[in-house]
Amino acid sequence: MIPAPLGLLAELTHRCPLACPYCSNPLELEGRAAELSAAAWSRVFREAAALGVLQVHLSGGEPASRRDLDEIVSAANDAGLYTNLITSAIGLDAKRLARLRMGGLDHVQLSVQDVTPASADRIAGYSGAHERKLAFARSVTELGLALTINAVIHRANIDSVAALVELAVSLGAGRVEIAHAQYYGWALRNRDALMPTRAQVERAMHEIEDIRARYLHHIVIDMVTPDYYARRPKACMGGWGRRSLNVTPSGRALPCHAAPTIPGLEFWSVHDHTLAEIWLESPAFQAFRGTAWMREPCRSCAMREKDFGGCRCQAMALAGDPAATDPVCELSPLHALVGELAERDATSDVSDYAYRGRKPSRLEEVT
Repeated sequence: MIPAPLGLLAELTHRCPLACPYCSNPLELEGRAAELSAAAWSRVFREAAALGVLQVHLSGGEPASRRDLDEIVSAANDAGLYTNLITSAIGLDAKRLARLRMGGLDHVQLSVQDVTPASADRIAGYSGAHERKLAFARSVTELGLALTINAVIHRANIDSVAALVELAVSLGAGRVEIAHAQYYGWALRNRDALMPTRAQVERAMHEIEDIRARYLHHIVIDMVTPDYYARRPKACMGGWGRRSLNVTPSGRALPCHAAPTIPGLEFWSVHDHTLAEIWLESPAFQAFRGTAWMREPCRSCAMREKDFGGCRCQAMALAGDPAATDPVCELSPLHALVGELAERDATSDVSDYAYRGRKPSRLEEVT
């Protein structure tokens, strides 16, 4: 029996004022003209609730780029969904945030690039972003909304993981996610400028354990070993088509955010099918659901019902085959290659980022 999904990632737009070098959005962005209307999102939310979804994560790009964000938040609340806004804070102020809260917003997840303005703004590719984020975070807690700080970790900020946790505590966050960059899409293009060294990773892991004990009753700290330095893969998305689904700005339904990097998958649209039909029957969701698709060594592995073979998109990126064992796994014949790639890129002298959609004059403002 296929379990009901618990979460829906609603990608409201691919428009974004930032140009983060680890951007998880696809290389080919969906344009504004193709974005679902607020009415269409309202229908999707109702179908999601009927399917069993409990929470919706309003994401992008930057959701605040949508002028009808208030209407979309209200629609999610009316559907009975716990509503989380994933934002860079650019385009939001205290007044607009207050309207979102009145419309039913429950939680804000704010991205922070580093602890110092100069470094944070350089990573984001946007001058003044960091100070605006700090001011916005204070508005979130003043309104009584739950706050999570999300920091994507890479070479430029990994030595600040403890300081990032302390920043989150000072801002009144209840949770901080220390999320290592995932190397596909735009991050894969910048891997040689983003990859930390093994020594940096090990030091950061120790620092997090120490600070987790210090703030045990103050904040929840989520951090996992970055894939390229791990021995076993994570159960990406809790297993393909098991716990959550994504809907892109144009209405394509995906088993995971990076699924379009896998060639040959057929993605159904909410324009043509209900969310229940997509979840239960669409070819893309069926492709790697469960364990029947697995080859050795995954097929006979004792961990197959826990890690589900790891990340299919990472297998595609590193092995050229989405059905291969995730090369992060030490049982993969390509595992040694992952370590070699990590060591090579971590010691690269490349420090300049390939920013998405930024003109040189804009970059000069933040470097």
